[in-house]
Amino acid sequence: MTTYTLENDQCRATINAHGAELSSFIRKDLDNLEYIWEADPAVWGRHAPVLFPIVGRLPNDTYTYQGQQYRLTQHGFARDQEFALVRQTPAELVLELRANEATRALFPFEFSLLISYRLAGPMLTIGWEVMNVGTGELLFGIGAHPAFRCPLQAGETFEDYDFVFDHPVTFERYLLEGGLLNGQTESVLTDKTTLPLRYELFEQDALVLKHFDFTHVTLRSRRSGRGVRVRFDGFPYLGLWTKGPSAQFVCIEPWQGIASSVGDSGELTDKEGILSLQPGQEFAVSYSITLE
Repeated sequence: MTTYTLENDQCRATINAHGAELSSFIRKDLDNLEYIWEADPAVWGRHAPVLFPIVGRLPNDTYTYQGQQYRLTQHGFARDQEFALVRQTPAELVLELRANEATRALFPFEFSLLISYRLAGPMLTIGWEVMNVGTGELLFGIGAHPAFRCPLQAGETFEDYDFVFDHPVTFERYLLEGGLLNGQTESVLTDKTTLPLRYELFEQDALVLKHFDFTHVTLRSRRSGRGVRVRFDGFPYLGLWTKGPSAQFVCIEPWQGIASSVGDSGELTDKEGILSLQPGQEFAVSYSITLE
């Protein structure tokens, strides 16, 4: 497996060419602590997959476009594709995936997906640039799925951690049924700055958020004070997830797109959160991970 490393005096990040996936992010100057989940296949065998060209699940894992039906499984195919190197410096890495024979069988669009990683101090900024390189429209979604070790240190438990917000927040979750939004909501937090972690929060799958008014979430230990901050200005959707009581990780997932709803038509043009680019247009966005 081809991997690339970005490094400075404080941190070291490792990225796999397969899926352009962040597989390690270590705070060198603070006891070489690893923050990224190890991808144990017995629990969940991924580190931080990129979700493209859809976020979440489609009804029956299929969609229709221009009268043709296509099969596309949850979160799309980019996480299982090999990305090509565009450029690398000690502080920056840019990888690219372009439409190919395998992707066209699932997704009949011409695209270029550039994923960049830029390391500055303890902050890693991840950028996405989607370009329509075809002659027709391009419809897509894209999202992040980084999994952070939780607990981070020996002697701690999952329940020693909080999600910490930048101001008192109130939000509800949009409930999932078989990976699809079922139209129901449930209150999660009312005018508070912290949400204590417990596995029961995730018994009904991920916490799916819309219409929130905060720009970052910090996963932080109440015992050690160590944690990781994820910043996502301008993202319309957010997922918070862990696999279950055997999982020693939690995901903070900024999304440009969202799962389909129960009863959706399956028409890609009607999908909630779908993004559209005309020939020659580009879409660019970024989020950041800061180690504390």
